[in-house]
Amino acid sequence: MRRIRITVAYDGTEYHGWQVQPGLATIQGWLEKVAAEIEGAPVDVHGSGRTDAGVHAVGQVAALTLANPIPCENLRKAMNRLLPKAIRVMAVEEAAADFHPRFQARAKSYEYRLWRGEICPPMRRLYVCHHPYPLDEGAMVECAALFVGEHDFSAFAAADEKDELGGSKVRLVTEARLWREGWELVFRVRGSGFLKHMVRMMTGTLVEAGKGNLGREDFLKRLEPGFEGKAGPAMPAAGLCLLSVEY
Repeated sequence: MRRIRITVAYDGTEYHGWQVQPGLATIQGWLEKVAAEIEGAPVDVHGSGRTDAGVHAVGQVAALTLANPIPCENLRKAMNRLLPKAIRVMAVEEAAADFHPRFQARAKSYEYRLWRGEICPPMRRLYVCHHPYPLDEGAMVECAALFVGEHDFSAFAAADEKDELGGSKVRLVTEARLWREGWELVFRVRGSGFLKHMVRMMTGTLVEAGKGNLGREDFLKRLEPGFEGKAGPAMPAAGLCLLSVEY
């Protein structure tokens, strides 16, 4: 048996997220479907983590185990021939037998994009959140830097069925910065791992700071253990993209 690592890019607009759900189109569901067709038997595909409905990726990592001796390059071509055009396998390589894309991941990077112009071009509408309203972008830049370090991100997480396991919500963020790129405001964050809706809520909290609703001290309080309530609203899924996973 061969352990195969794949790098996957997808436009999440028409999909109900990564994870298989009965009767719904998902990224994992499609990958398992085409891998099973190639293998001639059911195949489990494990990803580095779940992305929500509408979230995109250019560097999602997944793994599967096959008996089929098909060369990696031919496997990539075969999978892309069978997959919808919104899902592409960008790379395929042999991996160690014990490789697990989730448990062995060391860091992930995401970007969230806000379109700041009055009119959002139709070609960008599926990949940004349109926010033409006044924002103090300087304040947002300053607050973004406050995410760097090890913090309790409980206030930046949506309820998750895994909460019952009582796992820590402390995460290490090694990069968090915000900048202008034409009409787009880009928030990039790199960290040891992310909770459900965490990046979308981080961005929403930055927007609240940009509106003048949160000052520096208010922002810092949301990173302290025991903060009651949620830090800020979760921004729409369309603006979020998983950039890469590091091992």
